[in-house]
Amino acid sequence: MIFLGQVSCDTKYKVRDLHQVTFKPVWGIKYTEVKRRHSTGRSIDKYGYMLDPSWQLTFLSDDSARVYSPQKGAFINFVITNDHDSIFHTARTWFRAQKLTKDSLVLQVLFVQTKKVYLLRSTVYVTFYSDDYIKNVLKTTPAKLQVPDRADTMFVRSMISHPHKNPDSLFAAHEPVVMKSKSPLVKVTKTEVVPNHENNFNASDGYLYPEYNISIKKAYQDFDYSFTAIVNEKGEMRLGKSLMASYADNTNIIKGIINGYLKAYINIKPGSTFGIPQTSRIYVNVEGRK
Repeated sequence: MIFLGQVSCDTKYKVRDLHQVTFKPVWGIKYTEVKRRHSTGRSIDKYGYMLDPSWQLTFLSDDSARVYSPQKGAFINFVITNDHDSIFHTARTWFRAQKLTKDSLVLQVLFVQTKKVYLLRSTVYVTFYSDDYIKNVLKTTPAKLQVPDRADTMFVRSMISHPHKNPDSLFAAHEPVVMKSKSPLVKVTKTEVVPNHENNFNASDGYLYPEYNISIKKAYQDFDYSFTAIVNEKGEMRLGKSLMASYADNTNIIKGIINGYLKAYINIKPGSTFGIPQTSRIYVNVEGRK
């Protein structure tokens, strides 16, 4: 057993008991995640980071679980490590079991480092329903249960329409800006974020920090610039700030590239969340070659 000392970021936490959870009452039951929420009750936070329910889970025994991997398109068996206080580890994640029934599971996702649980950062809760309960009792589908609720939608509307929002702290668009070239002389590609071990199989940087590479042929001169840009809800782009490691002021040059090339030769669709167009920040690398 790996005994975890439990300490929050700034508050000591006393271990309640040494109870180890057993999954025997739910062995062999297929569950699908239908809801993933922050402690606020919302699936999305003030920065635009969204919790997307995606797990499919079956406890095979107290020592193993079968979890669906979207990356591999297959179910994978994982070892379960049981700890005290209903804490367990499987599929590279620490959980605390809060509810285990044949119809549903509620698990708290724990933030663990160096064998310590940081409670103030363990603020995500996941809810599963059994496939049988979804189909035969609720008579619906997982996809319908996973859609954002009214509270999420109202929160998003308030964040993207806030009149005093700081442009440097823009709410990320869950569906990022789409840019398509109108000219064979201009090529646009978006940097794709692939879930892997380095990002803990979390591809959220793809919409939190969307990055685009633009190459321009037959430019007036050779150039390379990196900068942030703000794209409003109408698809209009303006310079955010230069990301060049230089003391030279290249603001006017980058503005000229945006106005002279990007606006003229690229169709820009604004980012959106829940289908609502919004202002968002993007990261741009642009190169021109004569």
